[in-house]
Amino acid sequence: MQKTLQYDYRHLWRKSRCYVPFFVLGLMPYHVFAQLDTVKKLKEVKVSSPVVPQIQTVTPSQTVTNSDFVKYSAFTVADAIRNFAGVNIQDYGGIGGMQTVSVRSLGADNVEVLYNGVQMNDAQNGEIDLSKFNLINIQQITLFNAQPLDICQTARAFAAANVLSIQTIQPKLSFEKPFKIVAGVKGGSFGLVNPYLQWQQRINKYWSFIINGYDENANGQYKYKENADGSDTLATRKNTDVHTQQIDAELYWAKSDSDKFNLQFNFYNSNRGLPSAVVLYAAPSTQRLYNRDYIIQSGYHHIAKNSFELLLNTKLSQSFVRYTDTGGIYNATGMINENYMQREAYQSAAIAYHILPNWKLSYSSDADLSNLQSNAYNYAFPTRLSLFNVLATNLSLGRWLFQGNILNTYIDDRVKSGTAASSKSAYTPTVIASYHPLTTKELEFRAFYKSTFRNPTFSEQYYYAIAPRPLKPEYTSQYDAGIAYTKTTDGVLEYLTVSADAYYNNVKNKIIYIPARSPETPSVVNLGKVDIRGLDVVLKSQFKPFYNWKATLSANYTYQNAIDITDPTDSYYLEQIPYTPKNTLALNAGIMYKQFGVYYNQILASHRYSESDNDPQYYLPGYSVSYASAAYNFKLNSIPVLASVEVNNLYNKNYVIVNGFPMPGRSFRFTFQITI
Repeated sequence: MQKTLQYDYRHLWRKSRCYVPFFVLGLMPYHVFAQLDTVKKLKEVKVSSPVVPQIQTVTPSQTVTNSDFVKYSAFTVADAIRNFAGVNIQDYGGIGGMQTVSVRSLGADNVEVLYNGVQMNDAQNGEIDLSKFNLINIQQITLFNAQPLDICQTARAFAAANVLSIQTIQPKLSFEKPFKIVAGVKGGSFGLVNPYLQWQQRINKYWSFIINGYDENANGQYKYKENADGSDTLATRKNTDVHTQQIDAELYWAKSDSDKFNLQFNFYNSNRGLPSAVVLYAAPSTQRLYNRDYIIQSGYHHIAKNSFELLLNTKLSQSFVRYTDTGGIYNATGMINENYMQREAYQSAAIAYHILPNWKLSYSSDADLSNLQSNAYNYAFPTRLSLFNVLATNLSLGRWLFQGNILNTYIDDRVKSGTAASSKSAYTPTVIASYHPLTTKELEFRAFYKSTFRNPTFSEQYYYAIAPRPLKPEYTSQYDAGIAYTKTTDGVLEYLTVSADAYYNNVKNKIIYIPARSPETPSVVNLGKVDIRGLDVVLKSQFKPFYNWKATLSANYTYQNAIDITDPTDSYYLEQIPYTPKNTLALNAGIMYKQFGVYYNQILASHRYSESDNDPQYYLPGYSVSYASAAYNFKLNSIPVLASVEVNNLYNKNYVIVNGFPMPGRSFRFTFQITI
């Protein structure tokens, strides 16, 4: 019988076999603004020591902070993490080009992006465009293989194969200096003009807020070599302009580190051209993409003296997308004009308790209701209820640490038109262990097994689905075994961290697109099985050769053998999956003298193929691209100033990451910023 949009919640309760607690939306602490500052502070004494990268974690993790962004010539989140081991950035080129991340060859739809602990959801495509995140308000970005370390998390943080956690800046102001204003502008190649403003304010002892404004405009045009016709001439990339405005505001209440609340609002508005793949003698693309997103979310975290822990998160969001194309469209209107409106309501609660000092238990429950409307032909207008429930434990026994959890995922769809996909429920376990053989804990051995479940996205299930698609969810099994070593000294070498992790991933029921007569109406089927064997090696070090001098050196290497094992009769059986280089290497070096620093980055990737068949016509050569930057912090009339210059693609290499989408040649970016 065809499902309707009317939910029978008693029916869902019985079918999901899981308990979904009811929580009040937008919980507010009972302390109000009446508190006044009366505490006198002693004179501060600053003690500096090197910040050692935390690689000795129970599962592999890599972190970059806002102080590192200029070192990596980063403009977006994708730029900031492109040096990470195991990461493959899909970059369509240009200053406004879409950027997604795949980790350990599992695809962008197997990476969960958390923004201050809450998932950024795209029910339509399942992939988060990292170019939409500016770095002005970001404090730290961490990539976790498997899942975050703390078991008192949202249930969705346990649900993905990999988690990219983005933490924003929280005001740390004093009674003597209750505000902070940061104003700056970035400019450079592609006609880039990017002013930004941040205001941090301490209201009283417990309350503070931060407001950020960001505006980005660029024509995006750049030269590239056109080699396909044998002419070796320079062409100009067109329809690459971008116009973006972002505003976000955050309100914080913190009685202590164990009792805090936050409320956030985010607005994103964008109008950008979409350059098409380069085709000889074809007219420039006329495709455009318009985005307008609103997000409001809140979180409350409390740890009682008896170790009971409570974590609540709430989110409401609306995302509007408009796609247009006026070039060479042979339909009644002579153009494509598709609108999509996604709305989401999300509630999460997690509790944790130390049964013993070395044994912690947690339970998390999430409910997500997503709806997608569109003017696309014969669209289904789906609404999806997703329930996530996880029971987790953390046990420390001497030099051993064990973690484990079992996650239940329940998905139920309703549609206005056509036939809804059947409800799905799955249990997926995770087991993690680490061991420190030395009393100093400098050396760590670690291993994990994780099973994940990915349901088809709205696009995979319903977009131009002329007939119902009986798609099965993807199941991924991950195995990892690694070693990590950290050494700190008081000598010239301040710290050295090295880690190596070997992994094996197996994907079943992989969802793939099969081209049809019309590219607008593809077939989507479960045909894929993928075997992935890889190795991630991370090295980070810092030296202090002379007084006031510092030097850093890091290297990240990844080997990935990701092959298709779907059908022995296929022409691409046992061949490398598309856009996956077998070898990648990222190098970073920096030299700092007092407040001045010079940095150099090099990324090397071996050849890839743009299609499943590893034939010569689909061959994409390897590439090596370099970045350089210099930053100087100084004071102008007692006002702190940051001035920096960045050179991207230092040696003006001609290369592509996605076939047909040439990357820019050498470009420059300048930053001037003051702090009041």
